[in-house]
Parts: sequence; C-alpha cells; structure tokens
Amino acid sequence: MRDRPVPRALIVLLGIAGAVIALFGMREVASILGPVFLALVLVIAVSPVRGWLDRRGAPAWLQVAVPFTIVVLVLLGMVAVLTVSATQLALLLPEYAAEFQKLLTDAQNFVTARGVSNEQINRAIQAIDVGRVVGIAQSILSSLLGVLSSLFLIVVLLLAMCLDAPVTARVLAHGQHRQPQLVTALTTFAQKTRRYLIVSTVFGLICAALDVAALSILGVPLPLLWGVLALITNYIPNVGFVLGLIPPALLALLDGGVKEMLLVIGAYVAINVVVQSFILPKFLGDAVGLSTTMTFLSLLVWTFVLGPLGAILAIPLSLFARAVLVDSDPSAGWASALISGPQGQPSSATSPSGAPPSRAHTDASDGAAPPAQPQPQVQPHTQVHRTSPPDPRA
Repeated sequence: MRDRPVPRALIVLLGIAGAVIALFGMREVASILGPVFLALVLVIAVSPVRGWLDRRGAPAWLQVAVPFTIVVLVLLGMVAVLTVSATQLALLLPEYAAEFQKLLTDAQNFVTARGVSNEQINRAIQAIDVGRVVGIAQSILSSLLGVLSSLFLIVVLLLAMCLDAPVTARVLAHGQHRQPQLVTALTTFAQKTRRYLIVSTVFGLICAALDVAALSILGVPLPLLWGVLALITNYIPNVGFVLGLIPPALLALLDGGVKEMLLVIGAYVAINVVVQSFILPKFLGDAVGLSTTMTFLSLLVWTFVLGPLGAILAIPLSLFARAVLVDSDPSAGWASALISGPQGQPSSATSPSGAPPSRAHTDASDGAAPPAQPQPQVQPHTQVHRTSPPDPRA
C-alpha cells in the first residue's frame, strides 16, 4: 500500500501548535532568555572593535577587554542615569497633586457644560487616583532594581561571549563547507543586526539630544530622564515614539498647562518626524528586511514573550528567528519574500514560476545590464551546380 501524503492543513496546524508551545516555553524562562539575547546583541554590536584590534595584531586579552569594557560602561551609565532620574521623578510627582486636582475640576466643568451628567463624571473621577500615578513611579523603580539584579548576569554573559567570540568565528568558518546556508544566514543576521543597532543608536542619540534641548528650553522638569527614555524607546518599532512622548507631555501638562503640553508634543513630532521619516531611511535602507506588518507583529509577539525587553529587542529577535528558520532553508525562499514584503526578492535558485532563472534575469537582479545575445551566424549560400543528364539523342 502506497504511503498517503500528509495533508497540508495538518502540517500547518502542527506548525502553529509547535510555535505556541515554543513561545510559551520561552516566556517561562524570560528572565534568563532576555539577558542572554541582550548580551548576544551587544557582543555583535561591538564585534567590529575586536576585528579591528585583531587586524592590528593586538593580544587576545586586549581583544576581549576593550569590547567588554565599552559595553559595560554604556550599560552602567544608562542604568545610573535612569535610576537617579526615576528617583527624582518619584519624589517630584506628589508635588503636582494640587495641579492634578485642578485639571480634573476644569475638565469636569468643561464636560458638564457640554451636557454630561455629574454621576458619570464622578464615576470617572473616582477611577482616577493620584496615588496610582505614584504607584506607577514606584513600580518603575522596582523594575529598575530588577534590572540592577540581572545586571550581574548580563555582565557575566558578556564576558563569556567576548571570550568565546574568536572560537565562534573559527567554528563558523569551518562550518561554511558543511552547512553553507546556515552559516550564511547567521552571518547575514549579525551584519543586519549590527547595522540596525549602529544606525538606530546614532540617530537615537541625535533625537534624544534635540529632545533634551527642547525640553530644557520649555522648562519641563527632568529633561535628561526623558532624553534617555527617548533613546531607549527609539529601538521599539512603530510605537516607540509615542511611548517616549507620553510621560514628558503629561508632566508638561501638570507643570505648565495645556499650552506647554502642546509645545512639547509639537517639538517631539517635528524632531522625530524629520529625523526618522526623512533622514533615517536613507541610511538604514532595507537593512532590517522585514515588512511593516511583520515588524508590528514582531513587537506584539516578543513583548508578550519577554516583556519590555522583548519590545526593545523585537527587531534583532525577529532577524535571528528568520535566519534560523527561513534563510537557512533553501526551500523557504517564498517565506523570505513574504516576510520582507516589497523588499523581498525571489530566491536566486528559482524564478517565480519555479523554473531556473535565466542569465538575463540574474544579471538584471544584480543591477547590471544583461549581456548581448550572440547573433547567429548566417551561413553563406552555396550554389549547387547540377549536371544535366546527357541527351539520349546525342
């Protein structure tokens, strides 16, 4: 009896079930998986420093010490700024309780004049409590303490990965002959992640500096905290700008009223729209290789799995998943094009119709004009001289 093929619907259902099980399993170990991947991304970001030292003939210990020191100093600096600023915020919020109540009273008078009943207004006001805002600030401090507690784990992982970086490079070079697709996919993941981090960090620093300057001019309290927050939320795709705007805008509303809040919103929109919509795409290009829909879905999925750290690492995590599951499989070219959206190109192994690509199609995809096809040579016409038969009358 011939084996019957497995139905495609069953394969799809099994794949979805496996993905759900894997995601929930990663969620259970998020406190370990998040720091591990963060350390990996940071090591990838500073790997050009190790390569530069290697080409200059630096000793092995220096190739490990310099990248490790750079990453640790950056982490400690950001954690210190966030901790000090969040502490100041927690102490500052209770001072705005009177302004908050005044805003609620003004809002109540405004909606009452528009015909809303007092009973509905009272229920809405009872749901709003200034103590909850202070509680949110305290929860932020608690989460920062959690980051500090996991900072030791991140530092140890960074040291271990920096020590293993030369060995990992040799292993990948040796495996190029046995698993070329997998090694190429991992190399592409590292290159795309590095470019994404470098470009996003540079322009994030520019946006953060301009935001701090604008907030300082407008007189909004704690401008350095909001600048660091803008830098961190810069790595969150799609909604990072909004998340970085809400806290300073609300504080400006409490500190200076609606006019100051609108000025803050206008300054943030002007700075971020110009930098992220017009300047950043020219430098970043299609380095990410993810469509807009896949980027947003990545944000939702990885935030669900790893929490806030997953939102920050959504793009590198998706690039890693694509490298392992899609780019390393020669038969998954259709999935690569689907994930990349309009930027995805058909696989070089087959044309869209499934046939091998022609030479002209391959050259056109490389950006070069196809070579001229040789013209068939015309054979010279050879005149055949026929000998007439002899005349029988002769």
